Amino acid sequence: MSPLTNGAPEVDRSQDGPGLTVIAVAQLAITVGEPEVNRRAAASAVAEAAAAGARLVVLPELCDSGYVFGNVAPQAAAEALSLASPAADSVTLRHWRSLAGAHQLVIVGGFCELGADGRLYNSAAVVDASGTRAVYRKAHLWDSEKLVFTPGDAPPPVVDLAFGRVAVMICYDLEFPEWVRLPALDGADVIAAPVNWPAVSWPTGERPTEVIKAQAAAATNGVFVAVADRCQTERGVSWISGSVIVGPDGYPLVGPVLADRPAVLTAACDLFRARDKALAGDNDLLADRRPDLYQKVFRHLG
Repeated sequence: MSPLTNGAPEVDRSQDGPGLTVIAVAQLAITVGEPEVNRRAAASAVAEAAAAGARLVVLPELCDSGYVFGNVAPQAAAEALSLASPAADSVTLRHWRSLAGAHQLVIVGGFCELGADGRLYNSAAVVDASGTRAVYRKAHLWDSEKLVFTPGDAPPPVVDLAFGRVAVMICYDLEFPEWVRLPALDGADVIAAPVNWPAVSWPTGERPTEVIKAQAAAATNGVFVAVADRCQTERGVSWISGSVIVGPDGYPLVGPVLADRPAVLTAACDLFRARDKALAGDNDLLADRRPDLYQKVFRHLG
C-alpha cells in the first residue's frame, strides 16, 4: 500500500489495455444551500473526468443541496425541503442527463429528493443520456440525517449499462456487510458510493476506518467500489475527503485523497474481474457461503 498520510499521492495501479472501463470519482467542494454553485462544480468535474476517458463518474452524497442542515429538526427539515425536488422533476437530474449526453458517460450522484409521499429522502441517481436509470434512497441514516430524512427500504439497485453492472448505495450503507452483499449477489461489477464522511482522527500510519470498510466491502464481495467523498468545511463540519477507487482484491487503484481539496480520480478497471469470485485454491467468495448457518443473524433483529 502507498504511504498512509494526509495528502498522500494518488497512486494509480491500473494499467491501460483492452476491455478496460475508466471510472472516475469526483471530490467536490460543496456549499449548503447553493445548488447552482454545486451543479457548476459537478459539471467541471464531469468534464475533467470525460477528458480522461471516463465512462462512469461518481459524485458525492447530497451534492446539489449540501449536507449540514443542523440539529434542530423543524429548521433543518424546512431548509432541506426548500432544496429538494421530486426525481421526476429535478433540475439536478436534468442537468446530469445533459452532461451525460454531452460527454457520453454515466453519472451517479447524490441529491435531495422530495418523494411523492411528501417525505424527504437522501437519494442517489444513475443517469445517462437516456435519462434517470435508477433512484436509490439511503437506507441507513447517520446522526442528524434522522431529523430530516426518511430511510429508504428498497435494496441497492443494480443497473445494466453498456460497460458493466453498476450498483448504488450511499455513505453509511457501506458499513453494513449484509447490505453490501445484496448487490454482489445480484451480479454487480462495481458499487458506486456517493458519501459525505465527517472528519475523524486516525493513528499515524493507518487509514480512516471508513476507507478500510470500503476496501473490506470490495474484498469480501469481489467487486469494485468507487467512493466519491467531499471537501470544504460546511457549517463547522469538515470531512475525511477520502475519495477512492478500490479493486475486487480490496486494494486501492487510486486514492484515497485524505486532503481537503477538490480532486478527480480516475482508474481503468476490468469490470469483468468482478464476475470471477474464485480465490486461491478451490475456493469461491460466493459459492463457499453457507447461508443455512447464518439464520441467527436474521433472528437477532433490532
